[in-house]
Amino acid sequence: MRTLKLYGLLAAFAGLAVQPARAQNPFITSQFTADPTARVFGDRVYVYPSHDILARPGKGRVGWFCMEDYHVFSSANLTDWTDHGVIVTQNKVPWVKPDSYSMWAPDCVLRNGKYYFYFPSTPRDTTQGKGFRIGVAVADKPTGPFVPQPAPIAGVRGIDPNVFIDKDGQAYLYWSQGNIYGAKLKDNMLELASEPKTLGELPTKGLKEGPYLFERKGIYYLTYPHVANKTERLEYATSTSPLGPFTVKGVLMDESPTGCWTNHHSITQVKNQWYLFYHHNDLSPKFDKNRSVRIDSLSFTADGAINKVTPTLRGVGLTSAKQKIQLDRYSRLSPSGAAIAFLDTANTFQGWKTVLTGPGGWVQYNGVDFGSQKLRTATLRGTSAAGATVQIRLDHANGPIVAQVSVPKGSAWQAVKTPLLAFRPGQHALYVSLKGGANAEIDWVSFE
Repeated sequence: MRTLKLYGLLAAFAGLAVQPARAQNPFITSQFTADPTARVFGDRVYVYPSHDILARPGKGRVGWFCMEDYHVFSSANLTDWTDHGVIVTQNKVPWVKPDSYSMWAPDCVLRNGKYYFYFPSTPRDTTQGKGFRIGVAVADKPTGPFVPQPAPIAGVRGIDPNVFIDKDGQAYLYWSQGNIYGAKLKDNMLELASEPKTLGELPTKGLKEGPYLFERKGIYYLTYPHVANKTERLEYATSTSPLGPFTVKGVLMDESPTGCWTNHHSITQVKNQWYLFYHHNDLSPKFDKNRSVRIDSLSFTADGAINKVTPTLRGVGLTSAKQKIQLDRYSRLSPSGAAIAFLDTANTFQGWKTVLTGPGGWVQYNGVDFGSQKLRTATLRGTSAAGATVQIRLDHANGPIVAQVSVPKGSAWQAVKTPLLAFRPGQHALYVSLKGGANAEIDWVSFE
C-alpha cells in the first residue's frame, strides 16, 4: 500500500511544473511514460508519450493500463530533456468519457503553421458502437496550449494514431484495431479524405498495433509491434507507396528479455542520425503496465534493411562531465563483482546505484564530455560499510587514473570530493573500479 500511494503522489506531482530530465535509458525518470512519438520541430526534438499512472479503486481499472493526460518533453541535444507539463487531459476533451483513464498512444505533426496532436480515448457517446475513437487537438506551438476538437475523427475506430506527410504534401493517418489501417487526410488534418484501407499484407496471427510509418530514400517503412509469441516485438514492412502493398521484412527489436508485454515506438532522424524511441518497464519491473521511454541509435544496411536494434541502458547523446553521471546506466559491466540495484525499492523514481564487490568489479560509462577548460575536482556520491577506495580511469582498465576517491566507513550516503590527479580534455569513457577488496555502492560521479 505504501508503494501504491507513493507512486500515485509522484506521478501527480510530475505534472505540476516544467522539469529537467537526463538522457540515459530511461530518459524520463520523473514519471511513467510509454508509446513515445518523437518529432523534430525547428532545432529541438519533441517527444509525445502516453503517461502511465497506477490505477487505484475508483481511478481506472486496477491491474491494467491507466492514463489520464499527456505531457510533452523536448531536447536540443538528446541529453537534457525538459518536461513542458500537461498538454491534454481526459476531462477537458468534449467527446471523451469522463474518468475513463484511456488516453493511449498519441502522435503530433506540424502542418501549415499549426501543430496537430492525435490521441485515442473512450468516447462518452456509444450510440455508434463501443470501442476507442481518435481525436485531434490543435495548437500554435509544439508545447501548446492545445485545443481539442469537439468530436473525434469521423470514420475512424481504434487506437495508436500515426500521421505521415509525404513529400507531395499528402497526409495519411494510420491506426490499429485488430488490423492496421491507413487513409488519406484532408488538408484540414481533421477529416479523412479516403475510405480506410486495411493493410492486409502483415502477419495475420497475433496482435498487431502501434503503426509508425516513415520514408527513406523512396522506401516507405511501416513499423509496428507484433505478438508473434507471448510478448510484443517490433517488426517492419516496406512498400513503394504510403498505403502499400507492403512486404514484411523482419524484426527491428526483439521481445523484452524481462517479459514486458508491450513495446511501442517511433523512428526519427536527428542531424543525419536515425533513432528508435521505444519503451520498457525499467522503473516498474514487477508491473509492466507502468513503463518508461528509451532511445537507442538505429541504422540501415546498404540495401535499405533496418539493422536490428539491441536495447542499451546508456542510450544516446553526450553527458557533460559536470553533470551527475549515473554509472548504473552503463555501457559495459563486469561479468562478476558488479551489479545494479534500486536506491529505494519503495520509490523507484530515485533511480539506481552501482554495487561494486571486490577488485574484479568494474563499470564503464561511455560518452562523457570533459570539454576544454581544465577541471580540478571529482565528486562521488557513495557508501561503504567498511570504507573503500574507488578509482576512476579514462577509457579502459589500463587508462590513466584521473581520480582516486576514498569513501568513508559507514552506512550513510556521502558526496566525497577529491582533487583530480590528471585532466584530459575532450570526450572519454569512464572506467570505475575498486582499489582493494572492500565493497562500495555508487550513486553518481561528477567533475568540476
